[in-house]
Amino acid sequence: MMIATLGAVCAPVRAPWTTHASQGGVRGVVMTRVVRRPGMCAVKGARAGDRARARGSSARRASSSSSSSSSSSSSVDASKKTTGKSSQMPSASLPKSVYTFGNGHAEGDKSMKSLLGGKGANLAEMSRVGLSVPPGFTVTTSTCASYHDNARTIPPSAWDEMLAGVAHIEGEMGFGFGDATKPLLVSVRSGAAVSMPGMMDTILNLGLNDDVVEGLAVKSGSARFAYDSYRRLLDMYGSVVMGIEREKFERALTAFKATVGVARDEDLSESDLRGVCDAYKAIYAEENLSFPQDPYEQLRLATHAVFDSWQSDRAKKYMAINQIVGVRGTAVNVQAMVFGNMGQTSGTGVLFTRNPSTGENVLYGEYLVNAQGEDVVAGIRTPEDISTMERALPDAYADLVRNTQILEREYGDMQDIEFTVQESKLYMLQCRSGKRTGAAAVKIAVDLVNEGACDERRAITLVEPTHVDQLLHPQFKSEESYKANVIGTGLPASPGAAVGRVVFCTEDAEAAKARGEPSILVRAETSPEDVGGMNASEGILTARGGMTSHAAVVARGWGKPCVSGCGDISIDEHAKTFTLGGVTVKQGDWISLNGSTGQVILGAAELAVATQSEYLETFMSWVDKFRTMRVLANADTPADAAASRANGAEGIGLVRTEHMFFGTGERIRAVRRMILAKDTPTRKSALDDLLPYQREDFTGIFKAMSGLPVTVRLLDPPLHEFLPEGGVDEVCQVLSEDTGESEEDIAECIEKLAEVNPMLGFRGCRLAITFPEIAEMQVRAIMEAACDAKRDGADPVPEIMIPLVGTVEELKQQTTLVRAVTSKVFAERGMEIAYKVGTMIEIPRAALLADEISAHADFFSFGTNDLTQMTFGYSRDDVGKFLPSYIEKGILKYDPFEVIDRKGVGKLVTMTVDAARSTPTSTVQKCGVCGEHGGDPQSIEFFQQSGLDYVSCSPFRVLIARLAAAQAAVKGEDAAK
Repeated sequence: MMIATLGAVCAPVRAPWTTHASQGGVRGVVMTRVVRRPGMCAVKGARAGDRARARGSSARRASSSSSSSSSSSSSVDASKKTTGKSSQMPSASLPKSVYTFGNGHAEGDKSMKSLLGGKGANLAEMSRVGLSVPPGFTVTTSTCASYHDNARTIPPSAWDEMLAGVAHIEGEMGFGFGDATKPLLVSVRSGAAVSMPGMMDTILNLGLNDDVVEGLAVKSGSARFAYDSYRRLLDMYGSVVMGIEREKFERALTAFKATVGVARDEDLSESDLRGVCDAYKAIYAEENLSFPQDPYEQLRLATHAVFDSWQSDRAKKYMAINQIVGVRGTAVNVQAMVFGNMGQTSGTGVLFTRNPSTGENVLYGEYLVNAQGEDVVAGIRTPEDISTMERALPDAYADLVRNTQILEREYGDMQDIEFTVQESKLYMLQCRSGKRTGAAAVKIAVDLVNEGACDERRAITLVEPTHVDQLLHPQFKSEESYKANVIGTGLPASPGAAVGRVVFCTEDAEAAKARGEPSILVRAETSPEDVGGMNASEGILTARGGMTSHAAVVARGWGKPCVSGCGDISIDEHAKTFTLGGVTVKQGDWISLNGSTGQVILGAAELAVATQSEYLETFMSWVDKFRTMRVLANADTPADAAASRANGAEGIGLVRTEHMFFGTGERIRAVRRMILAKDTPTRKSALDDLLPYQREDFTGIFKAMSGLPVTVRLLDPPLHEFLPEGGVDEVCQVLSEDTGESEEDIAECIEKLAEVNPMLGFRGCRLAITFPEIAEMQVRAIMEAACDAKRDGADPVPEIMIPLVGTVEELKQQTTLVRAVTSKVFAERGMEIAYKVGTMIEIPRAALLADEISAHADFFSFGTNDLTQMTFGYSRDDVGKFLPSYIEKGILKYDPFEVIDRKGVGKLVTMTVDAARSTPTSTVQKCGVCGEHGGDPQSIEFFQQSGLDYVSCSPFRVLIARLAAAQAAVKGEDAAK
């Protein structure tokens, strides 16, 4: 495990040579515009203008520096006179911008993450509970928002508070910022309310200049240490603040090491490091820039850089990928530096208070003696296991163990800790909730309750829904091991890992399965006709389609990994090859898919078998105690129904009858005869052939879900989806063989079936109203199956759902048909069974007329896939062409087919629920959702707030939905207090 930025990358405390408090007071600063780095400008070409202004500013600084006295503190005092700045506390009318912490005191605490950021809130909390935290201050996230709202300018009152914050650190440390006789160095680090590792900027060793570095050499007793710290600052400041390419510093360092004949940074002498510093300054000069010698100017511009990093392309992309919204900015943490590279009694490290892979209650981490964080990250030295620190630094290790126990009790969770030891003194630099695997998350939650560290209510919030997902799907043993073999990326449509040989059609996938060979089905896009190949393959890769495409929906329902919408792939189905990332892959070649990240990997990556935690049953029993919304499953077969029930589903919220038609060749042939029928008798004959298949499937589902509701949706998709793919001649030939009709008659029928926009055309209840015999056959099959299941001892609870209703008359007509057929079946069978008839709300007009429609339905179920499509006017299969750009530009925060659109679609949902429950004539007994959003945690939170009775999702997301529903209920209760 690698240690992230530690020692020098962190910050921190009274150095051992401190004996007197600073008398320097608060100093002023030269006003200068910050230079933005590449990729940070919102408008193309803005960076060049900023750099031009910075060059002028740098020239003025260079002139000022050349005439300044040799005393750094004198230079600072002069700048104070120039600016006239002074320290003052904010007036009562202005919000507080700076919160101090350190040495046992703090103005903030862990509850203030939205204002202080995660890092700042945790630094305050560690200080508050008495841990050894280097003193510092946090500039609030609201100040960052004000900075961006006011043309990238720090509010004057905030700057005054920052000056007072520097005075606080000076007082605690006994050093002076910019004082060469008693040098104080600080770090400037970002820290948003949500953890965003590596996305924003950090500057270390601030306060060094040409004079202070000499003072640091004297005070520390090591000129090498002082100049090593200075070259790090010149490098970091140049790239982060001044916009100089980082590679220029790296090339200069590499060239210098080659010149003096050393291979490692640590082998550079004091004289060598002085030369490196000169080489770095020459790089500034080449850019017509100079390193600012005024420490307060360094601080101001560093703060600008951290605030600007909030708007960087990488930060925006990270927030989009991780669906981070509602966070206005990053905080800035300014903290006294402590150093782990001051000899054999110093060091730096990182640890987890429990094993993040297994959850075992042992310290897990690494450290290095006489090192700073960059040394570890660069791989210059191999870290030691944290357990060996007890021998090397016994006193610091004992303090560290005590601190881990304190922090776990304080936070009620496993912690990720960064620390530095300076001359045997331990300093805590950061703590945060530790990242962990799914198995570890569940074990840690259960163990913490058993240990009395937290209660069950708190424990269910410690496990993320994605953790449960990990327990259900195979994963790769190491994602690092295959990184070099990634040839492309698509949409992570269905999670898990899949490895297999490439095939391009259903027949080849099924043949591979028969031979016992794993396969990956590669298609431009999938259709219902591909379900056999999708079922036979280990995973699915498509060139087109979004997160709710056919491939995505079916794969998630089956728990199969799927990467969809891989737009860069070029597929040649005739040659049976595809090209991606400059690599051509043939049928039979091995590839791997990471359905959780969307990565396509060349070759067979090593898999780790999915294993359910032994603690999962206990944990899920706690989840169900706090959950108020029921969780059902979308299932189309008896096997799916059984899997759903095993995962805790409380019924089936959606049986898609069309999926049953592809079970055998005879089924699809009967459907095609029905589609191509020239008259009603011929159509009824084909439907009579389908009836036994439907009845058999429904009987199995009712038995598997005995005592629980089973909601069956009548035929919904347009009829063309049941026709074979290919050219007209090829399709006509296949259909002629299936139906016995002539190819000429079939061609004529296909022409009549053609639609400009079939998803808005002849489908759903429109089919059943035009051809009532279709709905009659399905209702008969459902009710006969219920009677058969009851006869065999089961307790069937059938519910029939009418799809695509947009008018009251449509629902009335279909409800009358359902009840008439049901009465006939019950009379024939000599028994009656309680049942419900409801409708899907998937057309905006139905939501607008919910008060009228509610008088004719026993339940409402939101089909949020179609409701989103029709509300936005987006084709969900084509949205991938523009949606990434929309999200990147902030037009949309999320993919609305993944996360419910609360303002638009969500408004229709709440409006409909309110109408169903408040209209006097309403017969609606329950409201739920059966679209893909039913398995999305963020959407589930909204459905909880909207008062829905249930959500329905794929069998393999039932555990996730149960947890998300419980967490939403707890969050809602907490918000109401």
